[in-house]
Amino acid sequence: GVPQYGGTLVGTVVYPKANQGACKIFEEFDISFKSKPGGLPTFLLVNRGDCFFTLKAWNAQKAGAAAVLVADNQDESLITMDTPEEKNASAKYLQNITIPSALISKSLGDSLKKAITFGEMVKISLDWTESLPHPDERVEYEFWTNSNDECGPKCDSQMEFVKNFKGAAQVLEQKGYTQFIPHYITWYCPEAFLLSKQCKSQCINHGRYCAPDPEQDFSKGYDGKDVVVQNLRQACFFKVANESRKPWLWWDYVTDFALRCPMKEKKYTKDCADKVIQSLGVDLTKIDKCIGDTEADEENPVLKAEQDAQIGKGSRGDVTILPTLVINNRQYRGKLDKGAVLKAICAGFQETTEPTICLSKDIETNECLENNGGCWEDKTANITACRDTFRGRVCECPIVNGVKFSGDGYTHCEASGALQCEINNGGCWRETQEGKTYSACLVSSSLSVSSPSLFPVS
Repeated sequence: GVPQYGGTLVGTVVYPKANQGACKIFEEFDISFKSKPGGLPTFLLVNRGDCFFTLKAWNAQKAGAAAVLVADNQDESLITMDTPEEKNASAKYLQNITIPSALISKSLGDSLKKAITFGEMVKISLDWTESLPHPDERVEYEFWTNSNDECGPKCDSQMEFVKNFKGAAQVLEQKGYTQFIPHYITWYCPEAFLLSKQCKSQCINHGRYCAPDPEQDFSKGYDGKDVVVQNLRQACFFKVANESRKPWLWWDYVTDFALRCPMKEKKYTKDCADKVIQSLGVDLTKIDKCIGDTEADEENPVLKAEQDAQIGKGSRGDVTILPTLVINNRQYRGKLDKGAVLKAICAGFQETTEPTICLSKDIETNECLENNGGCWEDKTANITACRDTFRGRVCECPIVNGVKFSGDGYTHCEASGALQCEINNGGCWRETQEGKTYSACLVSSSLSVSSPSLFPVS
């Protein structure tokens, strides 16, 4: 689903009398959850089990629900809901889910069901305003990914995201709004199995760094160790590009490599990767040096750092699922989609410091458009104290053409300074006679005053 990062959503909870697992479309039961005009949005409460989380969310959305709450079926610590990994899983609707979803504990689910059964109206607020830290004007984020392109719908959607998000990511990075780092998950082979065919085909550096076989078949296609090497090459590409102060080139390399060097065309090779690197003008020698000897019985500093980074620090938690996005050291929850991820990144900026892209109508609602956000305004001079931000709006007296306005921003703002007569003539009389314009505005002690004398201004 798509969390509303930076915002809130309030709705009434409904627990359906039929199709309580939401594994079937609600049309079959003649049930709709579409809100009537003036009514609160509907949050659909469903039971966990019997089908994928994604199918529950999709069926809830199609029936008109604004959000879906999945009640756990056992008392346990909450897990992260994830998209299906099976290759034959239907992925046609995965990218069309637009509502938020949440897994809730069994005890909370039981409490909600009990209240609804007794005819009580249950209202819930889903609040994402503080779900991401937003301490300053720059957002740091990590993207945990994989060069494997043969893992079915999940790999396809991951690469689709990289292609779609590349432009926005590069602009944000180039202008200094973000600091981005890609990461790659690797696991190690237990010492007792170092000589097994599984470890030999899936690992490099004598079992220290491993990845699953792409086809889950050791007798054909590429091996897991091929994936580890390509992951290492992508990590080294970023390292070298970052040292050249062009970290955004990573997005070009990853998209170009996926397009030019796919596994299914047997081009997932060093030669193909080298051609892509050279086309982007990055030093190939430095990258090869960074990769090092993958057959050596020794640590690789880049991959060792990747393994260390997988362990959670502070509030982040361990990274165990691919792909994973970490924004301001907090794991992102939601669909891997350009709009959803951009909304989350925008929620990571300190209020009023967000870039223009965060204030586009596709990302947020401009609260200054309705009733001027409740702020002060001078309609005659077309000046307002309402300043739109990603998280809402602030009422702040403006600076217009070098003239600073002072006040509370809500009920009044007054021009101050030597140029105050330039704005709406300081609120004073002004008239043109016989080709000359006269003004009663005189700047005195940083205040505009109306004088009985006529001062020619032109």
